[in-house]
Amino acid sequence: MAKAIRCVMNGDVYASKQMTARLLERMTQKRSSPEITGMETLADRELEVFQMLGRGKSTREIAQALALGESTVETYRARIKEKLQLRSAAELYLRAGQWVRDHGA
Repeated sequence: MAKAIRCVMNGDVYASKQMTARLLERMTQKRSSPEITGMETLADRELEVFQMLGRGKSTREIAQALALGESTVETYRARIKEKLQLRSAAELYLRAGQWVRDHGA
């Protein structure tokens, strides 16, 4: 903790070993891979909805499982489509299913 404070007081940036490893991992990932592109932009809840879509869950089933309204799940779906630059629900389900298969999520 003292090391971090001294570092910041000297005008430098401090990152823990874990954070440094995560940052380096993100920087070295292939950005062009269809499985990765855009996924890092999803918020935790969006990723949760995306995974459930990939498992074949309907909007109603997702809403019940997460104690959300169906319109809230629809909003998450729209945000996911926008962030992943998907044009249709079919593309969303296809991409989610592929991601779940590839990552065992």
